[in-house]
Amino acid sequence: MVNAERFAKGMTFEQYVRFVATPENLAREGSRGPRKDFSGYLRTAYDAARLSPAHEAAWTWLVAQPGGPARVLAISEEWSSDCRRDIPVLAKLADTVGLDLRIFTRDGKTNGRGARPEPDSPNADLMAQFLNERDGQTFQSIPVIVFYAKDFTPLYRYTEFPAVYRKDRIRAVLDDAGFMEMLGSPFFEVWRSAALAEWTSLLYERLRVGSLA
Repeated sequence: MVNAERFAKGMTFEQYVRFVATPENLAREGSRGPRKDFSGYLRTAYDAARLSPAHEAAWTWLVAQPGGPARVLAISEEWSSDCRRDIPVLAKLADTVGLDLRIFTRDGKTNGRGARPEPDSPNADLMAQFLNERDGQTFQSIPVIVFYAKDFTPLYRYTEFPAVYRKDRIRAVLDDAGFMEMLGSPFFEVWRSAALAEWTSLLYERLRVGSLA
């Protein structure tokens, strides 16, 4: 379970972006080779992120509801394109509507490629709560984004990418160069918007229906 004390140990978006650029972070194992400094990318993506009038109105309604979203926990590693897509717009959302966002790294010094958190991860306890079970396998998929009410009642958890982004099928037919080209395409921005729409829609369902299917 996540409580106020554990949540408070996370980083704000600004703290996270600064951490990404530090020698400490860049010395940690990356995904495919050494880590790159993505702090500039994260800042630029945050500055470019915008909520549409409809999204802003919807979130104004959501946060005003009794038991509505008030806090957000995110588990992220900046080498992940899914994290680079979603975390900046999440931070812009949080700043726009007053959500308390805290970001935690998934890994310690080594990359968590296995099904379970590595022992050296300072946030292994969090990742262990939010493992992704899919097709009979277990993954440490990121980002993990969990919306909570003010009293830390969990409302909705999002993992890795929006449902409309059929990433596994797309990745299967693209080589590395093709995938990198896709990350710079308008489609990447479409999926960034889709993530925001998914969070908005499912939180509305959670508050109206009382549960998620």
